[in-house]
Amino acid sequence: MTRRLLIVEDDPGLQSQMRWCFSEDLEVAVASDRETALAALRREEPDVVTLDLGLPPDPGGATEGFALLEEILRLAPLTKVIVVTGREDKENAVKAIGMGASDFYQKPLDADILTFVVNRAFRLAELERENQALASQSNGTRIKGIVAASPQMLSICRTLEKVAPTDVTTLITGETGTGKELLARALHDLSPRASKSFAAINCAAIPENLLESELFGYEKGAFTGATQSKKGKIENANGGTLFLDEIGDMPMALQAKLLRFLQERMVDRVGSVQPIPVDVRVVCATHRNVKELITAGDFREDLYYRISEITLDVPAVREREGDSLVIAQSLLKNLGKEMDRHNLSFSEDAVNAITSYNWPGNVREMINKVKRATIMADGKRVTAEDLELPCDATAMGNQLNLRQVREIAERQAIIQALRSCNFNMAQASRLLGVTRPTLYNLTDKYRIDTSQTETGT
Repeated sequence: MTRRLLIVEDDPGLQSQMRWCFSEDLEVAVASDRETALAALRREEPDVVTLDLGLPPDPGGATEGFALLEEILRLAPLTKVIVVTGREDKENAVKAIGMGASDFYQKPLDADILTFVVNRAFRLAELERENQALASQSNGTRIKGIVAASPQMLSICRTLEKVAPTDVTTLITGETGTGKELLARALHDLSPRASKSFAAINCAAIPENLLESELFGYEKGAFTGATQSKKGKIENANGGTLFLDEIGDMPMALQAKLLRFLQERMVDRVGSVQPIPVDVRVVCATHRNVKELITAGDFREDLYYRISEITLDVPAVREREGDSLVIAQSLLKNLGKEMDRHNLSFSEDAVNAITSYNWPGNVREMINKVKRATIMADGKRVTAEDLELPCDATAMGNQLNLRQVREIAERQAIIQALRSCNFNMAQASRLLGVTRPTLYNLTDKYRIDTSQTETGT
């Protein structure tokens, strides 16, 4: 990747000297005032800028330089700015660092020192880019709360990002615990309605006789106990998004009223004869097979076609290639921070167990198991036992090959030898019939913690 440097200096002689300090593999642009510097910033997109604070029309002061520094940090916050000051001008250098400059350099010009400072800034910029790339790679998507690396889930996320800016009614299907509500919230957060309300209601959690009034609201006196009028979830979501979770469990009588609302966008409160117009985006979700419900006569076919203008069928964790470990590692990191148990990592047997387990409860089950393991782990390594997952070879079924069987057996033999010798490496190496350096290499390979109670040599 080409490295780009912008030198902002109003002295032509210093411009030339500074330019020739750098090797040919560096693209160098120069500017002598704020206007040309901003033009070069937009055109060249430099990684590093050296900025002389004394620019025209205030070459003897720093007003113009500070103004330019503010604009650079606003327009290109990732760009590293090195402020150039006079030898007796430390106060302005400190002020510039406080404003967001990454470093400062004091005149007179010393080619070696200047090159060192600039290269250090380039390295810092490169590290930040690498960290951002790793963060985006680990998450795989910009959707809050969704961690994914598998092609199946990334495809769902890309579709969601395309659908979100529209008002199309969306149905999200998938097993319990796959993150359907997170995707519904993402549809809202990535839409023009993000600043408005997100109203969610679980159609399976509310008794049938209360669901209608919860959704559509009611007028004063509509039934016993209705002492005042109340808006329903649909009205409360006006301008925003209405999320109907487990819509497959909605009673048939209420399905007809919902269909009428979706067609007319008018709400009829219970006990009212005056329809109320509502502007809302509707997102539905269910873990049930809606087509089977239609065949059984439990779900209206016309309502299905109305709510499924776009359908997102979320795959189960076991169907997402490689996602189980990526999700588990993300959970371990986040839960470790929450519980003040930093730098936890999975042992080899835990990794094998996570990738081979079927995860019938999907991400919800994974959260529970990783949370328990975060609490129960004795050291920095979280084991399959901590996760309450099977770790023997038979539990891993067809996913094992001969190399995996050998490595599992080798690891278990090393752990057994270490425990029987109270983690004395010299004794354990003799017991295993290998040299001590070989044993250290093996414990590093299998990430076995040898620091527990080692005594002597």
